[in-house]
Formats: sequence, structure tokens, C-alpha cells
Amino acid sequence: MDLQEKLKILSAAARYDVSCASCGVSRVLPQGLGSAVSAGICHSWSDDGRCVSLLKVLLTNYCLYDCAYCVNRRSNDLPRAAFTPQELIDLTMQFYKRNYIEGLFLSSGVRHSPDRTMEELIEVAGTLRERAHFYGYIHLKVIPGAAPELVRLASRYADRLSANIELPSAPSLQLLAPDKKPQVITRTMELVASAAPAAGQSTQLIVGATPERDLQIVTLAEELYRRRNLSRVYYSGYMPVNTDRRLPALREEPSAAAEHNRLIRLREHRLYQADWLLRFYRFKAGEILSPEYPDLDEFVDPKTAWALRHPEFFPVEINKAGYADLLRVPGIGVRSAKRILQSRRFHSLDEQALKRIGVVLKRARYFLICSGQRLDSARQYTPATLYHFFTAQEKTLLPGQEQLVLLGG
Repeated sequence: MDLQEKLKILSAAARYDVSCASCGVSRVLPQGLGSAVSAGICHSWSDDGRCVSLLKVLLTNYCLYDCAYCVNRRSNDLPRAAFTPQELIDLTMQFYKRNYIEGLFLSSGVRHSPDRTMEELIEVAGTLRERAHFYGYIHLKVIPGAAPELVRLASRYADRLSANIELPSAPSLQLLAPDKKPQVITRTMELVASAAPAAGQSTQLIVGATPERDLQIVTLAEELYRRRNLSRVYYSGYMPVNTDRRLPALREEPSAAAEHNRLIRLREHRLYQADWLLRFYRFKAGEILSPEYPDLDEFVDPKTAWALRHPEFFPVEINKAGYADLLRVPGIGVRSAKRILQSRRFHSLDEQALKRIGVVLKRARYFLICSGQRLDSARQYTPATLYHFFTAQEKTLLPGQEQLVLLGG
């Protein structure tokens, strides 16, 4: 098999791994190729608005495991390929010199053993760094069960490491991926956390293949951030690529399949919004969801849903509220909350000032007062009235889910 055919197979095989994170470091060296910047490298857009690209590929799609949800599982009859480490090193260097890529995202199936696969991944990264003098972004997937010394060695060469937790609970992992053990994945994540504290690690959760509610998923994410020091949890909505009795039944009707895709994309989107609240807005998982509200709302974002469930917290006085209270207002984000605190040191804020600051007033006006005056013409709204209003608004924004818009701050 020629190199072009291998690249076609192994880049396609990598498309379901979404845990592609920013590097979070700055490194510019006087000699060699490439650099890493704090804005990071991601699959489409960096934090500073640049469109960037990675060579996202598997070392091999041969795999010992037979995970029900994975297109590369050993029981699937599909074209198989494997790069040699040198082939992948050469490809990375050639693509970088041609300005095709800014870095490498490298994962792999487990062809021989976790240790053998990890050694080959490290050979690629280590050779790129030490012999080819490549200093661009490198994200390595850590194979659960690999020896601790290999994990530590990988951290010397990679800007980001990740080990996928796969599914939200041990029973689900036992059902769909019996070759993988929760304790092995947990131990590997602990090793990554201790080996690469600066760059950190990311992980991926498959959502929708098993019956866990959103409350369990968001609570797990909160625990991972707190106890495992994760930089990012990625959520991958389950897409049916295999036929398996352990998986949700496939719907052959085009309309049913389209509805499944719409709902799983929307659920994935809501989980990312909830994750944002955990990471940047000082929310707890138990505030976002509860046993009474175990799933994220289809029609309003999690921050707005919280606001509608807590009318006693509002309205917030924009000229007096502290930073934590401002973050609770739908339509006020981290950046606009900081701008509000800075601006009101010099003068009181009114509606026009909030517009200039960047507050999303079409959402925020129902939850704010400025110097004692409401922004919604003194009208009173019940939470139910606002919910129906926001529901109608979102339905007009998401007619076919072609684009998911982050509503609220």
C-alpha cells in the first residue's frame, strides 16, 4: 500500500476523535521549525480568531479491541493500514514545510499491546523534536495501560496529552467496551496529570450510546476538572457507525435518522454550554442540573434555564453587582462582566453603555436594572412567560440545526 492510500485510510479513521485541545503554552525557538503559541492549535479556529490546521491521523487502525461503538473495532471488515514511525515523521515535516499544517494530532489503535503502540507514538514525537527540530504543536493520545515510564517520556515531547475516558460510567464501559477497564483508564489519567501538569490533558466522552442522563455526565465532568486537573472535556455525540445489539437501534427512515442527528448534535451543544459554565462561570454541576431537572433543556441554554428557575436572584443591579453575580445574568459573558466592573469605576452604566460593552441585551434586559430602572419598560414577566418567549426565539434560530448559536453569556 502506498503512502497516499495509507494517509487516506488513517486520516479518515481519526475523524471520530474530537479531543483536540489547545496547547496552552508559548514557545518560540531561534532554530528549527515551528512554534507553539498560547492561543493554541485546534482543529478549526484558535482563540485569537486564526483558522489553523493539524495533521490529524492514526498511526494505525488495526486494533486488538472490539468496542461496540468504534468504527475501527477488530470485528469490522474494513481497509486496514499502518504507518511506520518514519513515514509519519516525513509526512509531518513535508506538510509543515508546504504550509499545510501547524501541528500534529496523533492517535492510534492498539495493534500489538499498549506499551508497543505507545513506544511507536513516542518515537514519532521524539524524533520530530530531537532530530528534525520540529517545535510546532504536538498532541499525543496516551494508550490506557501503557507503562508509567512511557507516559512520562511522552510528556517530554507533547504539548498536550489525552486519554479518553470513553463512556460516562463503568457499567456502560463494561457493556460496550469489555476489553477496557475503568481502573486502567483512571490510572492512566492520573499518570498523565502528574507527568504533564503544565500542558495538562484532555479527554473525550461519548454521549448517547448509553442511557446516562445529562446530570451524570456534567457531574462526571466537574469531578474530572477538580480531581484530575483536566484542561478540557470533549463530548462526542454518538453516531451509529456499527450495527450491534448493545447499541441504540438504527433507524433506517431518512426522517428518523435526520432527527437523531439533530437531537444528538443539540445535546452535544448543550453539554458544551454546561461545560463552559463549570469552567468559566463559577457554576456547580448541582446548580446546572438536579434530580428534578436531570437533562439539559432543548430550547434554552443552561444559564438561561438556571435563571428562569431562580427568579428570586433577579433583577441584578448592573451598577452594584459583584463579578460573580454578573456572571449569572444571561447575556453577560466573562469579558463583558469584566468590562462592566472596569467601566463603572468612572461612571454609572445605562442601556447604551451596556450595548457598547457587548452585553447581549435581547437576553439580559429581562434580568437587569440600571440605577433602579428596569430595561424592559417596567414590564413584569413570569419565568413561564420568558421561557415561552425564549423557546420561540431559539426555534427561529435553529430551524434545521445547521448552526448552533451559543445563547446567553
